[in-house]
Amino acid sequence: MKASNELRLLPWSGSEGKPCYLSTDDPGGYMSRLADNIEAVQLGTAAALLEELSVTLDDQDTTLEEMRGLVKELTGALRDILRVATNRRHLLAASEPSEPTH
Repeated sequence: MKASNELRLLPWSGSEGKPCYLSTDDPGGYMSRLADNIEAVQLGTAAALLEELSVTLDDQDTTLEEMRGLVKELTGALRDILRVATNRRHLLAASEPSEPTH
């Protein structure tokens, strides 16, 4: 098992919204690939919502209810993207070579 600083934060939550982590030495394993695919979907969803926001903001006929719905979706997407960014920051830190100690 890996050290806790090498665990991968997965792009979904467990029970009660708690984070889920993956401990594996195989970055090409099933769970790693599943997490990569879900992260790609989450990033794509955020990009699509951002485009939709641009269009919606330019539409003078957008109702307050429509805007609230879009903001709710964007909030969820932002939460997902922050999780992806956090995970990738940890993966980069774990892959950096250690400084030699003298």
